[in-house]
Amino acid sequence: MNRFLEGLLALAVFVLAAPATVEARPLQVVATTGMIADMARHIGGEDVEVQALMGSGVDPHLYRATQGDIGKLRRADLIVYNGLFLEGKMGEILERLARYQPTFAMGDAVDSERLIHPRGHGGHPDPHIWFDVALWRDAGEALTARLVELDPGNAADYEARADAYFTELEALHAWVAEQIASIPEKQRVLVTAHDAFSYFGRAYGIEVVGLQGISTATEYGLYDVKRVRELVVDRGVKAVFVESSVPRKFIESLQEGLAASGHQVDIGGELFSDAMGEPGTEAGTYLGMVRHNVNTMVEALR
Repeated sequence: MNRFLEGLLALAVFVLAAPATVEARPLQVVATTGMIADMARHIGGEDVEVQALMGSGVDPHLYRATQGDIGKLRRADLIVYNGLFLEGKMGEILERLARYQPTFAMGDAVDSERLIHPRGHGGHPDPHIWFDVALWRDAGEALTARLVELDPGNAADYEARADAYFTELEALHAWVAEQIASIPEKQRVLVTAHDAFSYFGRAYGIEVVGLQGISTATEYGLYDVKRVRELVVDRGVKAVFVESSVPRKFIESLQEGLAASGHQVDIGGELFSDAMGEPGTEAGTYLGMVRHNVNTMVEALR
């Protein structure tokens, strides 16, 4: 009997110690914005399943997480967000989840000396880092390293896909610079609803003016309207631009005010700033969104 019990115990220990056979599954990645989700899909390929919380036309500055969002975040193998206070209303939730879940903030990967610190933004950096394609590529390198850390068995695949995608981003960066340079220097003035394009302006040599501040949560007043009107008239600006995630009425009211004072200015088109376009459209990917924005600017300003 003792030998029987000893044998049974040994079998039990062997079964418990044996490695479990777990079916390989893609990493579950939850991203806040479409731009981040697109980057994660390019690098992750078939080794990840990516969900974006914020779709086309959604303003991340004002977005509030739903109970469904919180469930997705809790089930994620990796949470990827922009940081730098872009997801203003979600910031506290993301900080709490980071205490016990793998998270990655794209903004944390950017050298602090390369961040833009605008006046009147509480000392916080400008969060719109994706508008400098070279800066976004650098953040993508850090995201690749995070995926490799979580899933080292697929490291070679992550790195190969990242290299291929970064080659596309480098070509895009050069193309954007070439296109903006084709606009006569005096006419390189980009007037938009809110100040989302400062990294774009710095990287590609175009002056950027926003009616609102860095965040769409910022109120604008009569002084802001007067400031932008005077600049448009003084610089002979041909066109101003609406944004897909910001109400058109802000720029349309500026246009109407200019018309009332005898200065006609066109609405040059719609730009994608804080959100990409609908899936399946040109602007539904990061590469396509940047190309759409640049083509829209060049056509209106050149």
